[in-house]
Amino acid sequence: MKEKIIEALKNETKALASIDIFHLLNLETPDELSSLNNELDEMQNNGEIFKTNKDKYILFDNCPGVFCGKLSVNKKGFGFVILPFQDDLYIPEENFNKAINGDLVVCEIVKKGIKPEGRIVKVLKRDLKNIVGTIEINKKGKFVFIPDDNELNITFKLDISTTKDCVEGSKVLLQIGKDLGNNVYDGFIIKVLGHKNDPGMDIKSIAYKYGIFEDFGKDVEKELVNIPNEVDEKDLEGRRDLTNEMIFTIDGDDTKDIDDAISLKVTDEGYILGVHIADVSHYVKENTALGDAAFERGTSSYLADTVIPMIPHKLSNGICSLNEGVIRLTISCEMVIDNSGKVIKSEIFPSYIKSNKKMTYKNVNEILMNNNVPEGYEKYADTLLKMNDLAHILRKDLVKRGYMDFDLDEPKIKQDENGVAIDIIKVDHKDGEKLIENFMIAANEAVASYIYNMDLPFIYRVHDVPSEEKMQEFIGLLKVFGYKLDARVTSITPITVQKILDELRDKPEFKILSSLLLRSMRKAVYSKDNIGHFGLGSNCYTHFTSPIRRFPDLTVHRLLRNYLFNGNLSMNTVNYYNNVLVQIAEHSSEREQAAINAERDVDDMKMAEYMESHIGEEYDGIITSVTNFGFFVQLPNLVEGLVHVKTLKGDYYNYVSELLSLVGQNTNKAYRIGDKVHIVVSNASKTNATVDFELKEKKDGNS
Repeated sequence: MKEKIIEALKNETKALASIDIFHLLNLETPDELSSLNNELDEMQNNGEIFKTNKDKYILFDNCPGVFCGKLSVNKKGFGFVILPFQDDLYIPEENFNKAINGDLVVCEIVKKGIKPEGRIVKVLKRDLKNIVGTIEINKKGKFVFIPDDNELNITFKLDISTTKDCVEGSKVLLQIGKDLGNNVYDGFIIKVLGHKNDPGMDIKSIAYKYGIFEDFGKDVEKELVNIPNEVDEKDLEGRRDLTNEMIFTIDGDDTKDIDDAISLKVTDEGYILGVHIADVSHYVKENTALGDAAFERGTSSYLADTVIPMIPHKLSNGICSLNEGVIRLTISCEMVIDNSGKVIKSEIFPSYIKSNKKMTYKNVNEILMNNNVPEGYEKYADTLLKMNDLAHILRKDLVKRGYMDFDLDEPKIKQDENGVAIDIIKVDHKDGEKLIENFMIAANEAVASYIYNMDLPFIYRVHDVPSEEKMQEFIGLLKVFGYKLDARVTSITPITVQKILDELRDKPEFKILSSLLLRSMRKAVYSKDNIGHFGLGSNCYTHFTSPIRRFPDLTVHRLLRNYLFNGNLSMNTVNYYNNVLVQIAEHSSEREQAAINAERDVDDMKMAEYMESHIGEEYDGIITSVTNFGFFVQLPNLVEGLVHVKTLKGDYYNYVSELLSLVGQNTNKAYRIGDKVHIVVSNASKTNATVDFELKEKKDGNS
C-alpha cells in the first residue's frame, strides 16, 4: 500500500487527512481504512511522510522548508540533520528541541543565508543501539553506565544480572530497553569489550558505536574452513591466463589487502591499459554467511592505523589479495586508449594473474619524480615511466571535462606499540598515487558505461549537481573575503566549479575556501539510477576496483559474472536486481557514512590524545570557522582547537554572522575565517576529543 500512497500524494501540495487519502485511493471498507491508518503511522515514524499538527499527511518533497533526517551532534555543541540527496542542515544547540544524537527528526529552516540554520520540530524515532560506554562504581557501591557519547544526555538503569562479568573500568556494549520516562532507559549489557585501559580499546569503542564489529560470528567462521589458502587449479577453467604478462601492484608501505593490479602495452595508436581486480565474488557468494556479513558491514573501516575489514583476513589479506608471486583469480578490464586519453574500446573478462612485484608508492615516486631507480625495480622502470605518461594524459582529459581537485589535506596518525598517538603527518599524494587514481577512474568508467549501454540494472556511484542556492551562498561568502570571481557563474557545471577552484588556488585562504566549497557540494552516494558524477565530470561511473573493502564493488563483480560471463539475462534475473539493488545502494551509502563518521571521531580523539603531551606549547595557526562562542584554529599538523570567546582579552566580542566574524564591541577588532593567529595549547582531552587554545602574543608583539 505504501507505493500507492506515495503515488497518490505526489501531486498533492496540501496536506490531506487520512479519510481524504482513503477516498483518493478508492478504498471502501473499514478494514481498509484501518490498514491505511496503520500504514500512514508507520510511514510517518520512518520519516517517509510528514504528519502535521492537525493529523494531516503530505510528502516531504511537497512541503518546502521541512525535511526529515538523522541528527548528528558535533563535539563542538551544534549538529547537522543528515539529509539524503540534499545538503545537510545546520542545527544550533538551542534548536535541538530535546532531540539527541542519532534521532530521526523532522526539521525546518528558520534562517537562510550563507549558513542556513534549522530547528528540530519533532523527534520521530529514537533508534538507540550500539551504545558504548564505561562501567563505573558510584558512591553507593553500585555499577553505573557512563556512555562515551556525552551528547546523548540520557541515563540508564542497569539490569544488574547483565553486569556479572564487569569490573570498574569495563568497556561495554549496551542494549536499550524500555523508556522509563524523563530520558531514563532500561539498559542491558550484551557484550564486555574489555577494559578502558586496554591498548586499542579507544578505537574499538568508537567502531562499536557505529556498528563496526571485529567479530564475524560462528557461521562465518564455519564457512572460512572451506576457503582455500591457494587457488584451486579447477577454478582457472574458463579464465584468461595472464600469468606471463608484466603485471604488478602499487600500494602503501603497510598495505596488506591488495585488490588492484595494472599492466600496460604501448602501440602506435596509443595504449592498452589493463586493470586487474581481485575476484572476491568467486569466494564471497550471495546467500551465505560470508556474503551476508559483507553486506551488513558495507565497507572496510580504516581507523588511524587500525583496519576492521569487510571480509575476514583469511580472504582480505590471503586468497583474495593480489600478493606477489602467487596465482590469484581476477576480473580484468582492458582498455584501448588513444594518445589524447579517450577510451576507444574496452573488454571485461575473468582472468588469473601472478603479480610480478608488490611495489610501494614511495619507491615508484622515486622513479617517476626523482629519476632514481630503487633496487629490484630496474626491469619495471621503463614501463612505470610510460604508465606515468598515460596517467598524465588521462588526468589532462579529466581536467578538460571538469574534474575537480579540491587539494584538501588529509592527516595520518601514527601510534606506538601501546596504541598511543605519537605523530600526525599529512598524506602526500604524488605521481604514483595519482597514477593509480587515474587508472582506477578509467576502469570504473569503462565498466559502468559497458553495462549502462546494455540497459541492465546496475549500481552506480553518483554525485548530483549542487544546488544553485548553495553556490550563490558560496560566491557571497567570497565577497566577505574581498574576492570577486573573474569567471561568470551563469550555470552550474563541473567546469564552472573547476574554474572557481583555479581562481582561488593562489589565495592564502585557499585550503579553507576549498573546504567550504566542497561543503557546498552534495554527497556522492550509491544508486541504481545513473545521474552521473558531478565531481569527476563523468556521465557514467561506478565502483569496480575495490571489492575487498567495498560491498558495491563486490556487487558490481557479481553483476558482471551474471550478465557477461554466464550470459544470465533472463527476466527473473533482471527483475531480481531491479528490486535488490535499491536496498544495496541505500545500505552501502549508510555504511559508508558510518565508516566516515567513525574515522573522523577516531582522528579527533587521537589528535586530542597527541596534544595532551603538548599543552603549553605555542603554534601558528589559521582560523577555520567562527561561531558565537569562539573560533576554531587549525595548526600545520591539521589539529583543530577552540579559542573560546571568554578567553579573548581587551573587549567584548559579538558574533556577526553575515561577516562570519567575531567583532570587538569597542575596538572593532575582528577575528574571521582565514586570519592567521598565534596560539598556546591551554588544554586537551582525549576523553572529550577536544583541544583548547588561547591567543598568545609573539615576542615581536603580534598575535
